[in-house]
Amino acid sequence: MNASVASMAQEGKATTVKKTFSRETSVYININADPSVVWALLTNASDYARWNSTVVSLEGEIVQGEQIALKSTLDPKRTFTLKVKEFEPEKRLVWGDNMGNRAYIIEKGEAGQVTFTMSERIGGPLFPLFARAIPSFDESFEQIAADLKKEAETISSSKN
Repeated sequence: MNASVASMAQEGKATTVKKTFSRETSVYININADPSVVWALLTNASDYARWNSTVVSLEGEIVQGEQIALKSTLDPKRTFTLKVKEFEPEKRLVWGDNMGNRAYIIEKGEAGQVTFTMSERIGGPLFPLFARAIPSFDESFEQIAADLKKEAETISSSKN
């Protein structure tokens, strides 16, 4: 995540930095769960629509080099075909297309807590031509973070 974006962020509140040729949105949240629980939720494609209220469907296998097909509530008629670009178990997951990447980062904290950060950078030379047509991700990112926290903490508390 861009240092300037991180320094402006408040827990659970999305931050967006707009530039002429790109836009980056980020959110972070502290979760009382083991990294393995958060990772399992982030990498089980067929379960996404159950716990993540921003996902209509997610098909494919979330593993390095594979393609996934995502339908989001932001544009439910469109299917985003994305490639899993980075896959570092319990630490970092990145998927994207030629317009941008979304990174999920899990950082282990103290006493069974993790900090989950999600950021997406979209852009390119033609970005100014269609930037206005892309909806804000802020509300969606905040919802994803809240949904993930709720589900991971529910699973963790049921294990204790």
